[in-house]
Amino acid sequence: MSGRARVTACAAAATLMTATALLPLVDPATWLLQAAFLLAVQSGVGAATRRVPLARPLTVAAQALVTVLLLTLVFARQYALGGLVPGPQALRHIGDLLQSGATDVQQYAIPAPLTAGIRLMLVGGVLLIGLVVDTLAVTYRNAAPAGLPLLALYSVAAGLSDGAADWLWFVVAAAGYLMLLLAEGRERLAQWGRVFGGAPRTPGGPTGPVAPVRTGRRIGAVALGVALAVPLLPLPAIQGGLLDGTGTGVGAGTGGGGTISAVNPLVSLRDSLNIDQDRTALTLRTSTDNLSDMYLRIVSLDDFDGTTWMPAKRHIVEVPDRLPTPAGLGPDVKRTEITTRIRAADWYGQDWLPMPYPPSDVRVGGRWRYEPVGMTLVGDHGENTRGKTYEVKSLDVQPTAQQLAAAPKAPRSLREEYTKVPDSVPAVVYRTAREITQGASDDYEKAVALQDYFAGTGGFQYDTEVEGGSGPDAIARFLRDKQGFCVHFSFAMAAMARTLGIPARVAVGFAPGSPQADGTVAVSTKDAHAWPELYFEGIGWTRFEPTPTRGTTPTYTLPDTSGDAVPDLPQSSRSAEAAPSTAPSASTSCSADDKKLEGCAGALPLDTGQQGGSGIPWYRIAVWSVLGLLALGVPLLPMLWRIRRRSVRLASAQHTAAAAGAPGRASEGPAGAVRFDADDPLGPGAPADGASRAVTEAAVAHVLAVWSEVVDTAWDYGIVPDDALTPRRAAERIVRLGRLDPAAAGSVHRVAGAVEQALFAPRPRAGPGLAQDVRLARAALRAGAGRWTRLRAVVAPRSAVRAVWELSDRWTARTADWAARWTALTQRVRPPRGQQQNG
Repeated sequence: MSGRARVTACAAAATLMTATALLPLVDPATWLLQAAFLLAVQSGVGAATRRVPLARPLTVAAQALVTVLLLTLVFARQYALGGLVPGPQALRHIGDLLQSGATDVQQYAIPAPLTAGIRLMLVGGVLLIGLVVDTLAVTYRNAAPAGLPLLALYSVAAGLSDGAADWLWFVVAAAGYLMLLLAEGRERLAQWGRVFGGAPRTPGGPTGPVAPVRTGRRIGAVALGVALAVPLLPLPAIQGGLLDGTGTGVGAGTGGGGTISAVNPLVSLRDSLNIDQDRTALTLRTSTDNLSDMYLRIVSLDDFDGTTWMPAKRHIVEVPDRLPTPAGLGPDVKRTEITTRIRAADWYGQDWLPMPYPPSDVRVGGRWRYEPVGMTLVGDHGENTRGKTYEVKSLDVQPTAQQLAAAPKAPRSLREEYTKVPDSVPAVVYRTAREITQGASDDYEKAVALQDYFAGTGGFQYDTEVEGGSGPDAIARFLRDKQGFCVHFSFAMAAMARTLGIPARVAVGFAPGSPQADGTVAVSTKDAHAWPELYFEGIGWTRFEPTPTRGTTPTYTLPDTSGDAVPDLPQSSRSAEAAPSTAPSASTSCSADDKKLEGCAGALPLDTGQQGGSGIPWYRIAVWSVLGLLALGVPLLPMLWRIRRRSVRLASAQHTAAAAGAPGRASEGPAGAVRFDADDPLGPGAPADGASRAVTEAAVAHVLAVWSEVVDTAWDYGIVPDDALTPRRAAERIVRLGRLDPAAAGSVHRVAGAVEQALFAPRPRAGPGLAQDVRLARAALRAGAGRWTRLRAVVAPRSAVRAVWELSDRWTARTADWAARWTALTQRVRPPRGQQQNG
């Protein structure tokens, strides 16, 4: 392996070794294998372009282009042109993934699940760092500054992780950086010759390391010191989600049980309500006529710390074939089972499955887990709702006001868990709750009084521009200002209900969507909603609606109703698409007698396939990457081979002499001429020793290579070479057919003369300015050719066929060598026939 190739490999290895510090942050760690493969491809492209060679900026541009193509192939193949070239849709999809990943980073705790967004951020970040390291250490030959991006990558992991094995990741990252420094130092010193030890520091003492080695050690020590000290500095900390190493967040499950821990799904709720462009997130068909209760519940928040509500840490299990009856629901409460088929938009990636509550049966493809307490489904190892179509059977529970009023007290264990109120809750919350419910005789009347206070009689106004607020005084501030959106209303009512001894929690999901002309219901981002759920023994968790102008008021909370009335959808709760579309629809709406969805299944085909959340399998990525690189690289091989061959032929005599092992000092002048110093072995009277012969052979090889370049350049521009001609006659033919001007003609003749002198003179010498002569001849041939000929000479040069001839010659020589070795081996094993007879 050459020195430059060794540095390239070490740069990629150092990046990958530093990236291992991110392993504790995400589960599973399969992203590292994918990043390693893509990083190897990126480094290989850099090595190939440097070998051509291309200019340094072009090398970096080629690597950046390949990196973009690889990321498009892996993360946005279905949106790209030909599965590889990113177009507007692919870029938009990658942007959505990055935004989703940023949200996931804020929400999830360590170790976070490997969602598509987080995977893109990890793999893309490693490739970006790898590109910077390769550019600094290999392309621009300065490995020491390459430690800065490596340090940045390690610092991200060190600042987030608090595991006991953090020292191990530091050692791995430090070893990678030192390995890069050593490889780059060796390659740099090799440019000057063989490295020897330094002189003894004291007479008779041992020799010490040379200055570059000592400098490398010092650089390594300083870099390690900085890497060790930076994570210990009192830098500003980012709190919450994955960026909070000691916080809690949602785990994606272990695949065989495990737990789901807290994540705040309200992080983006306010943003969803305030976006300028309303987007349809879910489209559904349902068998019920009562759309006013078609709330799609995502998750319940049951932990209240006085500041905010979060889902508690729960055990998750396999999704049962039939979900159990919800806790607390008695047999005498009226209920009907409805069927709803839901389709999620391609851009909507939610880790929980939005469903009507309470669900009784779920049919969905992919890896999902069931949380029994909240009766929710959560994606396992990055599974989400993006593009999913699924079917949910749920119970439409219809309690009466009398049943709710007569409900006995909840079990003690449930009351202890769901009536907890931290001491930090201000006294005004307790006092206001009692003032509102004064005169109520039971928990039901208290709950209705709280709902009516917030929704109407209290003078509150719905406003999504109000900040969510934090701290123990957030509820008190809301009660004082009387402005907020669903989060404020649901939080305040649930907290007040707990102060009154009523078990309460907060549900997050979507309010009823907008009916469409084709019989579907469109649920948009503007329908994102939060509402309180209060527990009544015999009925279970029951929805209330304290937010004014949002959602629908439950019928069992309205005066003088038996639960049979169906309230209208409030106009203000409908999204921008609330008005039913009058345009013809491709699907027909379901009739009143065909509400079981069998007749409407064609509109929303069920997704029953098992879709993994980790993206495309790695082997498919590998195959597509290789095919994509071949599709891009194979047509360019003739051009790249020709550029490489030209650069080698026109190389200075200095490199040729060094390859031959000659001690003579040679250099190339400004015009490309090869000149030798006064003590040149080729000079007058030089002895004909081995070194002289080596330099002589190098000079002859250089002249012949330059002449071959003239012949091949003329061939590229349409002048087919004639091997029967002497160099002088061949030069005349090139000048005549190429219509070269006198200056270019003189250049060709000088090269031909140098060939004759090198082949037939007793003491051949390299003529001056041969490389510049070739360049002048090539420029003249290009100027006299047509546009198509010039393009073909660059993109598909005719002389590139020599590469095939060389491969054929090498194959013939190799097979002959194998045959000779086989013959020698058989002769050793079996002696000649004469010897066998004598024996």
